[in-house]
Amino acid sequence: MKDIMRIKSLLSTDIEALLNQQIKKEAHSSALYLAMASWCNQNGFDYSSDYFSKQSDEERYHQLKLFKYVLDMGGSAISPEVSGIKHDYTSLREVFEDALEQEVAITQSFKNIAANCMKEQDFVTFEFLNWFMKEQREEEYKARRALELFEVIGEEGTGLWEIDKHVNKIKYDSEAAE
Repeated sequence: MKDIMRIKSLLSTDIEALLNQQIKKEAHSSALYLAMASWCNQNGFDYSSDYFSKQSDEERYHQLKLFKYVLDMGGSAISPEVSGIKHDYTSLREVFEDALEQEVAITQSFKNIAANCMKEQDFVTFEFLNWFMKEQREEEYKARRALELFEVIGEEGTGLWEIDKHVNKIKYDSEAAE
């Protein structure tokens, strides 16, 4: 029966494995952003806590979008176990540095999947991934802009409070980017 199902799947074994790895990475990102939201909340950065809570929700949405795609293509989507989440940070800047690092890693992962899709001529999955590539452009932009606040505003005096206030105001104009 398993061989018959594989024939009916529109995904190769390799692409399915890469997509399941990405599902796990998105679940990890969601959990990581929740941990960041918690740290921010505990340290009085309410706006940043809200920002990371929303980021967590977005990553969970990405996870579920990938999960459904694998199922829709006749594959076997795997619900991942998430562990190894960092909970302690030394500063608000470190939280945002880690967030940018996470987004860059996710972008690289999607690029890898896309490259493999092109190699296998899986144009359907490649087209599906375009949505995520555009989304990653926005995610990296927002993470970089948040870090720029530390340079523009500074951390002295009420600087951290101002940074925290401005984080939720960062917007990405997708029409301007196209």
